[in-house]
Amino acid sequence: MKAVVFDMDGVLFDTERLCLDSWNHVAKKRGIQGVDDIFEKCIGLNGTDTKVLVLEHLGNDFPYDDFRVEASEWFWDYISKKGIPLKTGVKKILSYLKQSDYRVGLASSTRYESIIKHLKQAEIIDCFSVIVAGDMIEHSKPKPDIYLLACRKLNVKPEEAYAVEDSPNGIRSAAAAGMKPILVPDMVKPDAEIEQLSFMVCDDLIQVMKFLNQ
Repeated sequence: MKAVVFDMDGVLFDTERLCLDSWNHVAKKRGIQGVDDIFEKCIGLNGTDTKVLVLEHLGNDFPYDDFRVEASEWFWDYISKKGIPLKTGVKKILSYLKQSDYRVGLASSTRYESIIKHLKQAEIIDCFSVIVAGDMIEHSKPKPDIYLLACRKLNVKPEEAYAVEDSPNGIRSAAAAGMKPILVPDMVKPDAEIEQLSFMVCDDLIQVMKFLNQ
């Protein structure tokens, strides 16, 4: 195996919960019900596909763009005041990979501009030789495109790379690309389908690091 490609939200940063909090904050102000169920289905999708899914549930007259802007403002205000929360083991696994022969990439459905902000704030941007964002492709996870592009940029075959993911959509994407998906569950517990698609399931990034170091 030659490469490790990380998802970002829910894997490196504990931001999925913050994002849900931002949605709930705006939904409460606007009297919108059922946001939690919709949000779970959106985890791992890029902005384009998230909008499609939300409108499917709430109707085409739902003011999605206004909702998203307001939620984003709440999210970034929180980050600016309290910092970006790291998941357990982030610094350790990235430090280990710097000393290893693995090529390291990031493939996140988040917009490129936001990814760069997060990585710079956490002071880990130099740990990734390749960054692929959700706005660099038409359809992100669960389609394989984002991981296929990451592997091409890393100059490795998909079967030579691990993908570290937290969401069902991410696992489906990495598996469809032909990679070996390592699941570190965050907000969504894996069902039988996701466990079967996963190469392995780990409790946290420390456990992933120990596996890679074997």
